[in-house]
Amino acid sequence: MYKRTWNLKKTWPFHVMLLPAVIMTLIFAYLPMGGIIMAFQEYKPWTGFSNSPWVGLDHFQYMFERPDSKQVILNTVIIAALKIASGLVIPLVFAILLNEVRKLAYKKVLQTLVYLPHFLSWVILGGILLDMLSPDGGIVNKALGFLFGVEPIFFLGDGNWFRITVVVSDVWKEFGFSTIIFLASLAGINPSLYEAAEVDGAARLKQTLHITLPSLLPIIVVVGTLSLGNILNAGFDQIFNLYNSLVYDKGDIIDTYVYRMAILNGEMSFGAAVGLFKSVIGMGLIILSYRLAYKMANYRIF
Repeated sequence: MYKRTWNLKKTWPFHVMLLPAVIMTLIFAYLPMGGIIMAFQEYKPWTGFSNSPWVGLDHFQYMFERPDSKQVILNTVIIAALKIASGLVIPLVFAILLNEVRKLAYKKVLQTLVYLPHFLSWVILGGILLDMLSPDGGIVNKALGFLFGVEPIFFLGDGNWFRITVVVSDVWKEFGFSTIIFLASLAGINPSLYEAAEVDGAARLKQTLHITLPSLLPIIVVVGTLSLGNILNAGFDQIFNLYNSLVYDKGDIIDTYVYRMAILNGEMSFGAAVGLFKSVIGMGLIILSYRLAYKMANYRIF
C-alpha cells in the first residue's frame, strides 16, 4: 500500500497529462454508446428515449429480411477482404524490393514519395480521383485511349470497376505507411545469415526465399490475423467520397448504408440496429484475430 502511494506521488504529472485524453475518450467514444438503445426502440426525436416505444429485436429481424441489407453486408466483406489481401501483399513485396536498393538517398526519396499519400484525406483524394477517372476527359481515360485505343471507362459509375478503383486507390494511399512495418522487420534480420548464404553461392532470389521471407513470417502472420478484425471496416471516408447511386448495388457498405438509412432516410432505429450488428460482429472478429495472432506468432499486447 505504501509503495503504491509512493509511485502515485512520483507519477502524478503523467496521470494529469493523460487526463484530457481520457476525458475526450469518455465524451466522444463511450458517451455516444448510449445511443444504441435506439436499436431496440421505434425512436422518434420528438419523443426522446424515454417515450419511444420498445420493439425488441424487430429492427434486427427487418435487417435480415431486406435484400439490400444482405447485399450491403456482402459488399462490405468483399471490399474489405480485397483491401486486406492487397494491403498485405503489396507492402511486403515493395519493402523487400526497396530493401535491395543500395543507394541510400534514392531509397529515402522513394520511401517518402510512397508515404506522402497517407497524409491526404479522402476528401482531397476523392476530388482528385473524380477528375482523373472521369470518362469525359479524365487523364486516365485519355491515357488508356492513347496507348490501347480503348473506349472511356466509367470507373466510378460501374459497380465492378468501382470495387477495383476503391481497392487500388486504397492501396496507393496506404501501402507506403504499411511498408514501414516490414522495413523495420527487415532491419532486424541478422546480416550474417546473408553473408553465409553468399559464401554458399546463393543468389539474391534464393536469399529472399530462404532467409528474408521465413524471417518475416511472424510479422506477416501478425499483420494478416489482426487485419481480420477489420473485415467489416471497408472504409467509410473513401466510399462516401467516391460512390454515387449508380454503384449502390456493388459499392454500398455497412457504414455508408447506416448513414443513408439513419441520416438521409430518417430511419434512425434501423440505422442504429445495423450499426450495432456491425460492431458486435467486429468485436468478435477482433477477439478472434487477437487469439489467432497469439497462437500463431506469440503476439500479445498485454
